Amino acid sequence: MVKKRKNNLYDSDAEETFNVSRSKIDFFLECPKCFYLDRKRGIPRPDMPGWSLNSAVDQLLKNEFDLLRKKGESHKLMDEYGIDAIPFDHPDLPVWRDDNNRHIGACVLHKKTNLNICGIVDDIWINRRTKELHIVDYKATSTSREISLEDEYKQGYKKQMEVYQWIFRQMGFKVSKTGYFVFANANKNCAKFDGRLNFEISIIPYEADDSWVDSTIADIKKCLDSDRIPSAGENCEYCSYLALVKNEE
Repeated sequence: MVKKRKNNLYDSDAEETFNVSRSKIDFFLECPKCFYLDRKRGIPRPDMPGWSLNSAVDQLLKNEFDLLRKKGESHKLMDEYGIDAIPFDHPDLPVWRDDNNRHIGACVLHKKTNLNICGIVDDIWINRRTKELHIVDYKATSTSREISLEDEYKQGYKKQMEVYQWIFRQMGFKVSKTGYFVFANANKNCAKFDGRLNFEISIIPYEADDSWVDSTIADIKKCLDSDRIPSAGENCEYCSYLALVKNEE
């Protein structure tokens, strides 16, 4: 039996701001119907297990870059890839990275809609020449193929980067269009395991375009204010499954 969520639901008549996370924006783009049921009716999709190994890799990379952050030094990978930057040192970085597990991160109020747009970043670097911020996202994977951003499922990575850049621009920071994905690729072809994974670290730059974000937030507001459940996303596997089951009844 699906349990309805009682708290943190959208109320069109409420004066308080309503938080919309980066992941919920991606959720809306994937399927407005599932988003509406989750955020307004309190009917979430079935839970998915957490990715503990990915979280461990994220934390280890944060630890490594934090050591250099304190010293104001660049990482050898930055030098290898010709990135003239150092880890950005700011007192609010623990909040933006959600080090206290409040599940909010960096937030900015979208005044036209009264929606609070939030995103939890992995890291931020600052360009030593231009003083622009580079949004950085860590990714753990294991593949024998060349690391790239061209896979279909990785298109969501690009949207993720663009929302983060939009948030920090609205917060008043000078943000570069160039963001970086730091990939930790686990080697599956070692002769022995010996209780450890060997990772190859690479950096993939991405020239982002956040011009779609503002209009999408307006669409989210319109969706939430409606009394009608919107249509399902064209490629929503959940809605397709439910429709198939219904047809078989």
